Amino acid sequence: MRVLGIETTCDESAAAVVRLPPGGAGEILSNEVLSQIAEHAAYGGVVPEIAARAHIEVIDRLVERALERAGTRLTDLDAIAAAAGPGLIGGIIVGLTTGKALALASGKPFIAVNHLEAHALTARLTDELAFPYLLLLVSGGHTQLVAVKGVGDYLRLGSTVDDAVGEAFDKVAKMLDLPYPGGPEVERLAQEGDPERFVLPRPMLGRAKPDFSFSGLKTAVRLELERVGARSPDDVADLCASFQAAAVDTIIDRTRAGLRLFRERLGQANAMVVAGGVAANSAIRRALMRLGGETGVRLVLPPPQLCTDNAAMIAWAGIERLSLGLVDDMSFAARARWPLDANAEDVHHGKA
Repeated sequence: MRVLGIETTCDESAAAVVRLPPGGAGEILSNEVLSQIAEHAAYGGVVPEIAARAHIEVIDRLVERALERAGTRLTDLDAIAAAAGPGLIGGIIVGLTTGKALALASGKPFIAVNHLEAHALTARLTDELAFPYLLLLVSGGHTQLVAVKGVGDYLRLGSTVDDAVGEAFDKVAKMLDLPYPGGPEVERLAQEGDPERFVLPRPMLGRAKPDFSFSGLKTAVRLELERVGARSPDDVADLCASFQAAAVDTIIDRTRAGLRLFRERLGQANAMVVAGGVAANSAIRRALMRLGGETGVRLVLPPPQLCTDNAAMIAWAGIERLSLGLVDDMSFAARARWPLDANAEDVHHGKA
């Protein structure tokens, strides 16, 4: 089984080919990713209109390159999969339309993939992981703990009541006038700073329900910044280190609560899986490794390039769905919001 995946939900344009041989493990034949960092750097964040136009300019070329590097022709594919949400609607439409056009032209099945489901299933590509397991999804737009029970079968255990953790990293970077993208800059400077200099809150610590909150932590950083006044390099590094330490402590405490709730609802998890762009943060990865050792739960950390947005995960989710006979027609619409667990209560707006 061989599937082409297309990803355009935010500021990475990506195309990949993944195959699943009979009785074998998934294999990434190509995984082309083109970042738009340079286009958005002047604005300090992703501009949806610029992102959509950039996807239009490069997606055809990326698909051609992915097929070429995989040694695959369009006619060799078993299906075309494209991310249909959630994300920036203009960008989603570019990738979704491209995927539909290729499916129509080749007569291949089309599969609309939930970007979050692709993150959730990546560990099955990299580690052949069996269901059920706990997913910690940490990115610029999402911070969730989800019980992954099967393809299309998810139970959200906890979510953020305000900012996603990646969003908090980026906002702190903006306060400190760090270059875009801010999250990796905060991580880099944190390695040079004193994490104990500034006493910052650990929101939601100790609560039974594994929800997250980062807005108060972000505000505390701003207040400390105002109190310090002049920003020496040491001040900035110490603020980054103190913020990151607080964020890590919060993530670990909330994940521990998520594991407890998972056991109560479903029994023992086969593993704890981490996905999303923030999962590339080395301090968070080290802390989660310690948590795995403490709890005796296997920790699965996909390679950093498969934690950030990529098309290999879209292609793999396409394979998972195609294996179950789950395909879509050309009327499938792009979705700016598309929760994994449609029955979960949205902590912002009631029902998701």
